[in-house]
Amino acid sequence: MNNASENPKRKTLIDLTLSAMFLAIGLLLPFLTGQIKQIGNMLLPMHIPVLLCGLVCGWKYGLCVGLILPPLRYMLFGMPVIFPTGIAMAFELAAYGAVAGLFYYRSRRRCIASLYFSMAAAMLSGRLVWGIAEIFLLGFGENGFTWNMFFAGAFLNAFPGIILQLVLIPIIMIALNRTGLVRFSQDNSSDKNDED
Repeated sequence: MNNASENPKRKTLIDLTLSAMFLAIGLLLPFLTGQIKQIGNMLLPMHIPVLLCGLVCGWKYGLCVGLILPPLRYMLFGMPVIFPTGIAMAFELAAYGAVAGLFYYRSRRRCIASLYFSMAAAMLSGRLVWGIAEIFLLGFGENGFTWNMFFAGAFLNAFPGIILQLVLIPIIMIALNRTGLVRFSQDNSSDKNDED
């Protein structure tokens, strides 16, 4: 990734620090939507730092930040409601962080194309995990979680947030590339060992 990859302890410290920062951003970002559930469901503010954490720090950190963020935010601010929303979201965000990091770090070349591929894989996987979690929590069918609820929550209502992520995250990654925090278009065989 950068010179920190030459020193595993330094890289771990940097990744832990960045993960804590992404967690803090995830706690605070929903305040930009006024904690209004309908706006939050459209813009998905907690998804952005989790995806970035997976892409910048790796799948393990992305998974942990995604899993911790919704219950921690509930304990601190009372939102999102823990059952079923917060629990399902924890699994969903964990999948986002893990899949984004795993696909991106396993890419032959880290570039914009692999970034978009990793994000698309993470978004689809996370939504699938969210749907499965909702079924386990609510049951499936008329009195539980339905196909209509899945498509509305995963795609229709979330469409503005999906577009926001597809525009904003590559811009942030390009900016981080200029700082040297991440590197595009390189041989990442040495970094892959760090992710095992």
